[in-house]
Amino acid sequence: MSGREKLHDLRQQAHNAGIEGNSKMTEGQLRQALNKVGKGMDPMAAKQQAKR
Repeated sequence: MSGREKLHDLRQQAHNAGIEGNSKMTEGQLRQALNKVGKGMDPMAAKQQAKR
């Protein structure tokens, strides 16, 4: 899987997890936010923390 495909997949996972507006997030930020959501954090709060 290419880097572009991997990023697209992460964005789709984030969208499915309820992390809206993730198009400007980096791969690391997406992974961090998805990890936090997986542990029970609110999706938008996870997005805000990951973008800091």
